[in-house]
Amino acid sequence: MDQWTLQMGYPVITILGNETTDNIIVISQERFVYDRGAKTKDPNFGDNSYLWQIPLTIAVGNTSHISSEAIIWVSNKSEHHRIPALEEASWLLGNINQTGYFRVNYDIRNWRLLINQLTRNHEVISVSNRAGLIDDAFNLARAGYLPQNIPLEIIRYLSEEKDFLPWHAASRALYPLDKLLDRTENYNIFNEYILRQVASMYLKLGWPTNNLNKSLVQASYQHEELRREVIMLACSFGNKHCHQQAATLISDWISSNRNRIPLNVRDIVYCTGVSLMDEDVWEFIWMKFHSITAVSEKKILLEALTCSDDRNLLNRLLNLSLNSEVVLDQDAIDVIIHVARNPHGRDLAWKFFREKWKILNKHCL
Repeated sequence: MDQWTLQMGYPVITILGNETTDNIIVISQERFVYDRGAKTKDPNFGDNSYLWQIPLTIAVGNTSHISSEAIIWVSNKSEHHRIPALEEASWLLGNINQTGYFRVNYDIRNWRLLINQLTRNHEVISVSNRAGLIDDAFNLARAGYLPQNIPLEIIRYLSEEKDFLPWHAASRALYPLDKLLDRTENYNIFNEYILRQVASMYLKLGWPTNNLNKSLVQASYQHEELRREVIMLACSFGNKHCHQQAATLISDWISSNRNRIPLNVRDIVYCTGVSLMDEDVWEFIWMKFHSITAVSEKKILLEALTCSDDRNLLNRLLNLSLNSEVVLDQDAIDVIIHVARNPHGRDLAWKFFREKWKILNKHCL
């Protein structure tokens, strides 16, 4: 147990098929790091002390069936194991239902087989395993263990995915990737690809609606979370209908002074409205931020103000955040963080942080 409690980090298991010997696979382990270049700088990374006793559950699958899981205890850097019923068209799946605290990588051939399986019939693989594959693939690619195209090809099946967990795993990975790519010349290709994956599910799920009593029509928690996840992706990546719906809801609120925006998508609508609409909307949200006393709603409104595309408004908000009578000291850092996440405010936030460091260090940190 000391290996899991006293060592830094956690392992990545790599499963390689052996093309020369039937039913034999090679399983290796190493410490998972996002900066693989650190291995050349720190000799401890190559030390055999970074070993774990890993209970690897593994199953073999094909287009219509997945076998019962078997368990392999992995305790060495590299081991050979015989897997029964491993045919040419079969794929391997490790860490069944994500019960182990480690990541799993495969050879490219196996990744391709898994991608094909998800595209043809994703339900052969369980929901938690689908989410795990997406999460592992994006993080392995981020760390340099996998080519970047593999995780993007995995999510090609998402238009058929009806469960929340795989969508959540995908969205958690896509937002940071979006920030990395938004200033590159090929960003539009990435953006359009994500919109294509989201479009059909967005149309199927629609928006949450209010009944005559103005309360949210209840659906299952998982269904509502899935709908929210898809709406957030659609609006974030520029789905036109999503933008129009958000603008309509904001306009209705302004004209009627009655907030009929469903509670579980208010943050999405506020942010999208502030981003797309004119300065009057920003001023309206700013006014509501001052007048509302509910702490949770104030935080949503304050975060929405950082979504503006107008650099002057972002600069104004940054400077206002230093006034503790306007923005609480503990919220000032949140303002900087959220402005920095906005492509239009990234450099503004960094400049502001450097220039106001002494003030921030004294009052907010």
